[in-house]
Amino acid sequence: MTSELVIDVQPKEISIAITEDKCLVELQGEGRSSSFSVGNIYLARVKKLMPGLNACFVDVGYEKDAFLHYLDLGPQVNSQTKFVKQVLSDRKKTFSISKTSILPDIEKDGSISNTLKGGMEVLVQIVKEPISTKGPRLTSELSFAGRYLVLIPFNDKVSVSQKIKSGAERARLKQLLQSIKPKNFGVIVRTVAEGKRVAELDSELKLLVKHWEDAIAKVQKTQKFPTLIYEETSRTVALLRDLFNPSFESIHINDKAVFEEIKDYVSLIAPDRKDIVKLYKGPLPIFDNFAITKQIKSSFGKTVSYKSGAYLIIEHTEALHVVDVNSGNRAKGTNSQEGNALEVNLGAADELARQLRLRDMGGIIVVDFIDMTDAANRQKLYERMCLNMQNDRARHNILPLSKFGLMQITRQRVRPATDVITTENCPTCHGTGKIKSSILFTDTLESKIDYLVNSLKVKNFSLNIHPYIYAYVNQGLVSLKRKWQIKYGFGIKIIPNQKLAFLEYLFYDSQGEEIDMKEEIEIK
Repeated sequence: MTSELVIDVQPKEISIAITEDKCLVELQGEGRSSSFSVGNIYLARVKKLMPGLNACFVDVGYEKDAFLHYLDLGPQVNSQTKFVKQVLSDRKKTFSISKTSILPDIEKDGSISNTLKGGMEVLVQIVKEPISTKGPRLTSELSFAGRYLVLIPFNDKVSVSQKIKSGAERARLKQLLQSIKPKNFGVIVRTVAEGKRVAELDSELKLLVKHWEDAIAKVQKTQKFPTLIYEETSRTVALLRDLFNPSFESIHINDKAVFEEIKDYVSLIAPDRKDIVKLYKGPLPIFDNFAITKQIKSSFGKTVSYKSGAYLIIEHTEALHVVDVNSGNRAKGTNSQEGNALEVNLGAADELARQLRLRDMGGIIVVDFIDMTDAANRQKLYERMCLNMQNDRARHNILPLSKFGLMQITRQRVRPATDVITTENCPTCHGTGKIKSSILFTDTLESKIDYLVNSLKVKNFSLNIHPYIYAYVNQGLVSLKRKWQIKYGFGIKIIPNQKLAFLEYLFYDSQGEEIDMKEEIEIK
């Protein structure tokens, strides 16, 4: 299996697509002005205690206060709040937690009222982004994630990933980290650290400790609350940090700055593989070029078709996701009804595992498979689902089919599920249901080009249109496109764009900035 990463950088958003054997399996989008990302650390104030919930609300600057439960405080929250108080009391002295005395752990069944007070300054880290009507979810047990290690201040334990099976290797890594880590820092050794040399681990450990020291330096300088003191690396780099493996064949990026950032990171973690990072300069939109736009259009929405005419219906409610499996107009083979049901269900299990990753669906997912009477077939379906979910990085739990034929899945949710609207609003009628004669559409485009060239004096620009319209203006020996270029100059580029609706168009200048040439005309 070969994997590719395709990154589409736009002025307002960065979209990241992961393909496995050319099939889209993950899609993530992040606004370029986005904050409140998982992993960000804030110096914030406790706003309101909720003893009944054994939790409190904390102001981190979001419109809704963030939620911090007693169980998420971490055993060393008293040591941490004491350290924060010391740092804020003397803004010139340099404080090191290696020289700080650690207080006893808090009680596991204690009370929030005995631990925190209203108005108290606390260090908190976002573990869940705002979802629906809820604010961010927080923890006070801070962690700084690297590729091989996770650093945990105010902790002194070394833990090794359970996925490292070799007892000798686990003992080696544990002993190694015990010898090089600073006092009062805990470390979690990640799976990819297996077999790594001490120099690589020590180098990353020093980098993570520096992140902590830089964050504390920001705490000393802060004059307002809340303040962001540590920002998680960009979503792209964070994704690479967690995903990068030998199966990555290439990483394509359409932006020079992000390309340099990714290349620097890959050079750091895998110098021999830095050449897989490639800057895309093609004329087509990057997602169109790698056949991702078409897969997005076909993979999102309420109804998702898969092989032989069968399809899934995916509904989202406030409490859970519901998936219904339908055989549709699938032509039955020579198998029995039971055999056909098994075949449709196994195909559904394959597609559903992909959909969970692709949409980043979390919480409770209830799947209504087609009923099967044979217990062996039900077990086969359960095992197939478990096998398909092995590639899913999110923590999940799958229960066998119930007697009603329902499968229940829980999946870790740290950000809102990805939702792509696949229906298109008419860009021409603006919802009125009436448009100018479509045969005049190319005349409209030419008038826009004439205005740009002769009135605004813009000589170099690109016109993005639907592929069908592109085929029309590009047909013939002397095509409409060629006539426009002869008449208005060869600085005009016509580009097919699969994201656009049939009669939609976009103009871009030579720098890639959109030129607003839209108009709304009331049609009588």
